[in-house]
Amino acid sequence: MAFRNIRFLGRVIKNIPPFCNSIRAISISASFTSSTRNSLYQTLTPATVSMGSVTRSFASSAGDGKIAPHGDQLQDLMVRDAGEVASLLASCNGASIELSDRGACDAELLMVGGFSPLNGFMSEEAYKHVVEHARLENGLLFGLPVVMDTADPTIVPGMKVLLTYNGQNIAVMEVESRFKPNKPLEALKCYGTSSLEHPGVQMISMERGSHYIGGKIHGLELPSRVFPCKTPAELRAELPSGADVVAFQCRNPIHRAHYELFTRALHAENVKDNSVCLVHPTCGPTQDDDIPGITRFRTYEVLKQELNNDTIRWAYLPYSMHMAGPREAIQHMIIRKNYGCTHFIIGRDMAGSKSSISGEDFYGAYDAQDFAKLHAPELGMQTVPSLNVVYTEEDGYVTADVAESKQLHVKKLSGTKFRQMLRAGEDIPEWFAFKSVVAVLREEVQSS
Repeated sequence: MAFRNIRFLGRVIKNIPPFCNSIRAISISASFTSSTRNSLYQTLTPATVSMGSVTRSFASSAGDGKIAPHGDQLQDLMVRDAGEVASLLASCNGASIELSDRGACDAELLMVGGFSPLNGFMSEEAYKHVVEHARLENGLLFGLPVVMDTADPTIVPGMKVLLTYNGQNIAVMEVESRFKPNKPLEALKCYGTSSLEHPGVQMISMERGSHYIGGKIHGLELPSRVFPCKTPAELRAELPSGADVVAFQCRNPIHRAHYELFTRALHAENVKDNSVCLVHPTCGPTQDDDIPGITRFRTYEVLKQELNNDTIRWAYLPYSMHMAGPREAIQHMIIRKNYGCTHFIIGRDMAGSKSSISGEDFYGAYDAQDFAKLHAPELGMQTVPSLNVVYTEEDGYVTADVAESKQLHVKKLSGTKFRQMLRAGEDIPEWFAFKSVVAVLREEVQSS
């Protein structure tokens, strides 16, 4: 079974129409053309910005036998003094913004240091620099802009605004700048296309407000979630010192092939002995046709209990997927570095997306892998390409090249067929999926 089929096995079980398929493309073709790809690759080369006096000791240690966070300092923006919290709330004078699900994820990652070295939402200059160069103004790599949007004309620089979410007071933001973003340019530079057929372009064009505001934030309370999200500091404290930590990013339930991928990664040539794998799924908003975060969380929890393997660590990330391909691969690596990871597994078409009209891929199968591998040394990290594993009647799971050379009989089960079998109550072969995961997914089907 090819990895491209594997990564879509966990797609939504219900019949949902393609994401906003009535919207027609604008500006350019939905496909990620070679000229656009070359332009995007160029934006991340160090020569595009002046590095000034930035120290480029990217492989530095945090002093505890663990990789240093991005920018060498892990941000902690939480305010713990009750008097200071009261003062901050009073300084807002009633001004507030209700965060979207995506906005709450961004605010949380800022507050706990997942987006280190950022200490707030990006100013206009920082935003422009990341859009154009995928770098902060001091030259540090940063894959995608982290912004707060608004359509409220009364929110202006110099004021403080309370950020709320589902009845919680999440943070107070010092509004330092307000600007009208060039959304077509942001889309083209960050997603490789300005077509509304791309879900990320739809998000910035249709979900976000007309203006962005930038400024430091003061964390008051982390969003309440059904799935607990450990902070970078908490997770770092649990990870072994002096060991490689291999991160596995996913946004779908984990099946047998995924398990083969991340367990085999621990034996890659560039991974030391006694390493651990951190399975670190994103449980925030993804694509509209992905399985809901709470269901994904339940599948991970039952699988964690079933496997009971100390070399596999589990944590959940409050991150909102952009489906930005190569740029997002860099973003994921930076976040995982802040959480203490030294290695990152890159799959085929990571964070990729298809046109909501034609179904064509926006990115090449290995664009994200190549991009991440190119810039990993600057981050002080290493990539571990995911193997193309298949299940064979004779030898179980092997790599596709071994199956071909030995002329083994490969068994396949498509994602579509898998969903049909779930709905029909048919038995799912154990070579394909874990029983515990199937039980959760079947319950989701029956209750929908």
